[in-house]
Amino acid sequence: MKVGIIGVGLIGGSLALSAREHIPDVELYGSNRSSANLKKSMDLGLIDHQLEDAMIQQMDVVLLTIPVDVALDRLVDLLDEVNDNALIMDFGSTKGAICQAVALHSKRGQFLATHPIAGTEYSGPAAALPDLFQDKIQILCETQKTRPDLLEWAQDWFKKIGMDLREMDPIEHDHHITYVSHLSHISSYMLGKTVMEIEKDHSAIFDMAGSGFSSTVRLAKSSPHMWIPIFKQNKENIRKTLTQYIHNLNQFKTLLEADKFDALHQHILEINDISRILEGISNTKTNK
Repeated sequence: MKVGIIGVGLIGGSLALSAREHIPDVELYGSNRSSANLKKSMDLGLIDHQLEDAMIQQMDVVLLTIPVDVALDRLVDLLDEVNDNALIMDFGSTKGAICQAVALHSKRGQFLATHPIAGTEYSGPAAALPDLFQDKIQILCETQKTRPDLLEWAQDWFKKIGMDLREMDPIEHDHHITYVSHLSHISSYMLGKTVMEIEKDHSAIFDMAGSGFSSTVRLAKSSPHMWIPIFKQNKENIRKTLTQYIHNLNQFKTLLEADKFDALHQHILEINDISRILEGISNTKTNK
């Protein structure tokens, strides 16, 4: 089986490692906008060959692991080019725009929209991990529009690499993911910005930084090349979420300024309940 990976970075490289382990007789072809990263992915053994545009028709599976704006631009042309039994999957963090873009394509049945809830703050082929997807959720959108045999193959592969499959409407996906992913990155970026602006002596503040700060600001290391297109595609959901988030921050500030610490205490107690919710979700996953 020939698998083409467009964008051999953290996600693409990790998928390559998973494919090599779980797909019999797989040949891995890859491309990257950076020639240095492409060479790195070959040196690391993530791929076997460079993926040329003329080779697309030979691929059995094409994995789109590039920024969401580039994926949106390329998908229609790729569907035009692939053979009649090939499957294309994207792995981006927004789903509404890409599903809409191919809604009426004659080869719509050969596309599957996915979003693995997995990743790190690092990028590039050297960041690829063999177990990145183990015990992680894989969201699948509009599975009813994907050809059944191709869908079955994809689901089987994802299960083999240890993923928990969930189906979700693409519009609902983009709404929900704003809260649990996109807002987290924005908060991390802004915390990093605030600290860097106020604390001119960076060595002093980072010497004092504990695990709480490190874990909160970790996402600030994420690449803007990937995240700005996500913010652009999901702008309206993010705008609404930021409005609520800023309201909550202002409410905290107001209570603080008014010395209403009992009220703050009660608010934080109520927020602590998130641990119960997360524990329940974790137990549900464990018991499956």
